[in-house]
Amino acid sequence: MGRSILVGVARVRTVVLLTISNVFMTFAWYGHLKHRDAPLWEAIVVSWGIAFFEYCFQVPANRLGYGQFNGAQLKTIQEVITLSVFAVFSWIYLKEPPSWNHAAAFLCLIGAAFFMFR
Repeated sequence: MGRSILVGVARVRTVVLLTISNVFMTFAWYGHLKHRDAPLWEAIVVSWGIAFFEYCFQVPANRLGYGQFNGAQLKTIQEVITLSVFAVFSWIYLKEPPSWNHAAAFLCLIGAAFFMFR
């Protein structure tokens, strides 16, 4: 394989791992909102348990991605993925449909990401 293909594979793996980690973290941070009758201590313990799996994907993603991306680019990718995952989560899991202002905010984020990679 050529160097450019290996770089591309590492970048894709980084994004995939970051996406998986964000799914776990979104459930850790916000999944308990549908179970507000559960005791707070239980929500915290369950959230920490879920967050462990987030770290199992986040740390390798950042280690693999650093060098393919700089630190600021990795963080920008992370934020775009975080908001994308959360948009789907809030719509499907929390039953909060997206609105025009969510779309406008996401377009602004895409603009910010564009400038980060320029």
